[in-house]
Amino acid sequence: MKKTSNASLLYHPTRRALLAALGASGLAALTAHPPALAQARDRVVVAGWSKPISEVTPLLVDEDKGFYRAQNLALEYLPGAGGGDAIRNILSGQGDVAFTDPGSLFAALDKGEKLRAIYDIYPQNVFNVVALKSSGISKPADLKGKRIGVYSLASGTRQNLLVLLHQAGLAESDVTIVVTGLLNFAPLMQGQVDATAATDTGLAVGRLRGLGEVNVIEVGKSLPVSSDLFVVREEVYQQKKPLLRRFLRAYRDASAWMIAQPEEAARLAAVRAIDGSDPALNLTIIKLRNASSQSALTARQGLGALDLASLQQAADVYRKLGMIEKPLRMAEVVATDLLPGR
Repeated sequence: MKKTSNASLLYHPTRRALLAALGASGLAALTAHPPALAQARDRVVVAGWSKPISEVTPLLVDEDKGFYRAQNLALEYLPGAGGGDAIRNILSGQGDVAFTDPGSLFAALDKGEKLRAIYDIYPQNVFNVVALKSSGISKPADLKGKRIGVYSLASGTRQNLLVLLHQAGLAESDVTIVVTGLLNFAPLMQGQVDATAATDTGLAVGRLRGLGEVNVIEVGKSLPVSSDLFVVREEVYQQKKPLLRRFLRAYRDASAWMIAQPEEAARLAAVRAIDGSDPALNLTIIKLRNASSQSALTARQGLGALDLASLQQAADVYRKLGMIEKPLRMAEVVATDLLPGR
């Protein structure tokens, strides 16, 4: 997700404009519970990179808000441990749509998998590497010989860490990677790792839990690319376009609602998310995700707009750095025809 400077460039539309953008079906979903549909709803399984946490609230509140029911969809969320897991779960047929990071997408394409990116969930790059100020780690080159935490080996935290390492002339073998899970700031605070690869929301949680003064190396300054995309198999893209359009419309409506009503989203996350017991923390996380969902491009083209040039640039960087072997033509991967309003 291409980090510009914070609030002024993150295009926070007014609540009225966002609610208008929901469209008739989305507005209907906002007004109590829609009546039960006579016909069976179409099942859609989203293979996530995480457990059902507050960050993915737009996928967790259909029982309350009915965005997917309004599109005659029965939404299911399949947990994962990283973007690589999400892609594996759609390749195996367990999921229909993967919630995954570009690095995991590039890795799968490099292996010959036929995939399509159909929606940009977070156009801002939220990945970072964090170290305590006392460690003396302030730039990628300082990571040599250090122990670095990642969410999982299949996660975007590892992929983005590798980008920083390679751009500093380092290889993965120059550091010790430690799998710490989502709560990877506890190992940092306890001295089990020297630095940790995380996201903006992870850093926010760490700070609220007493992380202290840190140096933050933002990957977005080196690689301004999306953090997460919705990705499907080519076969699913070709055969289920009407269903995917309805899913993307519902997700767009849910995302717009969360931007317009963050306090309500935080309250519902307290009920629906496994990490949502603290509504104040939920609100912090939701506001960060709202910001990362928007960009200059989405201000012009709407939520979910895909930046082909940025994705191609990132794929080229991955190949240049030796993280993938094959040249990727992202124009053959990015599909914009399913986006809401198309």
